[in-house]
Amino acid sequence: MKRRAALLLAISTVAAALASPVTAAAPAPAPAPAAAGLRWTGCATPRYPTLQCASLRVPLDHERPAGRQISLALTRVPHTASVSQGPLLVNPGGPGGSGRALAGFVASALPKDVAAQYDVIGFDPRGVGKSEPALDCGAGHFKPVRPDSVPLDAATEQANLDRVRSFAESCRAKHADVLPYVGTVSAARDLEVLRTALGAEQLSYFGYSYGTYLGAVYAKLHPDRVHRLVLDSVVDPGGVWYEDNLAQDQAFDARHKAFLAWVAQYDSTYHLGTDPAGVERRWYGMREALRGTPAGGKVGPAELEDTYMPGGYYNGYWPHLAEAFAAYAVKQDPKPLVAAYERFGAVEPSAGNSYSVYTAVQCRDSAWPKDWNRWRADMWRTHAKAPFMTWNNAWYNAPCAFWPTEPLEAPDVTNTALPGALLFQATEDAATPYEGAVSMRSKLAGSALVVEEGGGNHGIALSGNKCLDEKLAAYLRTGQAADASCPAQAAPKPTAATRAVPASAGGAALHGLLGFRG
Repeated sequence: MKRRAALLLAISTVAAALASPVTAAAPAPAPAPAAAGLRWTGCATPRYPTLQCASLRVPLDHERPAGRQISLALTRVPHTASVSQGPLLVNPGGPGGSGRALAGFVASALPKDVAAQYDVIGFDPRGVGKSEPALDCGAGHFKPVRPDSVPLDAATEQANLDRVRSFAESCRAKHADVLPYVGTVSAARDLEVLRTALGAEQLSYFGYSYGTYLGAVYAKLHPDRVHRLVLDSVVDPGGVWYEDNLAQDQAFDARHKAFLAWVAQYDSTYHLGTDPAGVERRWYGMREALRGTPAGGKVGPAELEDTYMPGGYYNGYWPHLAEAFAAYAVKQDPKPLVAAYERFGAVEPSAGNSYSVYTAVQCRDSAWPKDWNRWRADMWRTHAKAPFMTWNNAWYNAPCAFWPTEPLEAPDVTNTALPGALLFQATEDAATPYEGAVSMRSKLAGSALVVEEGGGNHGIALSGNKCLDEKLAAYLRTGQAADASCPAQAAPKPTAATRAVPASAGGAALHGLLGFRG
């Protein structure tokens, strides 16, 4: 693994013309003038007593700036230092993730002297959360028990096809006037309106997951307006979005195998065997049993995958997921599995909004195959190598095969005019595989990549790894960074049966904000 990371990074370094170490292209911007067009009001919480909220009007269609306006919901933790480095926009990914809660988290997680220099600003992108209008295409789309995600017969495949086609049609019926304007380029142009409203000459940006792509697109459109750019768990810009999802499938399968190998290490706790391959057979045996009798009338094979997929994002969930697995497979007790589904897999009402925006953005951003035979062939080929999530992920994205708006062409984010950016990436990340960060680094001239060697979590800065966090803080202070590697945090240990997420791996608060699938 270390050899692979070193080789890929070396290739990327050549492609980036040996541009590291990185230095800021310009000194910190002067203190920004008073915000224009924004009225901040207090919306403090016990955890974030200085939090403020505002709403920003932006054009639905940026080509018609005087036309219909929509609103974005914002939060802010104001700077307290005598000299400010300006706004720091933060985004948790998705697409479809609400960023309002992230501002307070980032401001409190950064060192005090760093946070004091920035107005840390969270936002709900267009269509998301408290922004208006908020998309919500299909109530009950994830209601259990869904058809088995793996279409072993024509009837199951048709049931899944009917379901995703219905979702696409519902989006058209409810939001036809908005869908052509929900996409990454439109969202990036919103950020420029926000910068202007803030009265800032430049802005800084810190994005996780899909937020890395949004940041890269904004930087492509307005490189001279970027002060600092931090991209954590980086989307491969060359695979947006169909190819990126196929790469995800294989990475999630590898991460699921890592979880099962971890379970095998603790046979004295879980009693599922000491051989990882044997533990894997028992997990798929559980999946097969749920085809016939869903646990609690809620957890069939598709819901089981939904429940265990978050373990691919954050290994802090592994003890809880292992307990549920063991209770079902060893004790024949389905109640912990149902509880795990309700905690990790079940879609909350608000997720109807986030999934609707997810599909609207991904389906609009770039072309997807319209011939279902192409999907079927690609999925079965990938499933043969990576059975854990391939078909589940396919149905999650399959509305794009029937989407009512024409796709755009994904922009080339290659950028030679940008001040040095800082990228963070774990080598075993499933949601955004490592190779994507190498690709992005090669496209952003002068950027630096900090690698978490052996790490498999998605979203790694401000998750408890001191080495990573020190490099983030130094970059936000000075704009300076260089390629580096940090050791991963230790894997979690088994815990007594509890509803609490174990803290042994760190980062539980961050991963609660980032969510899944993005």
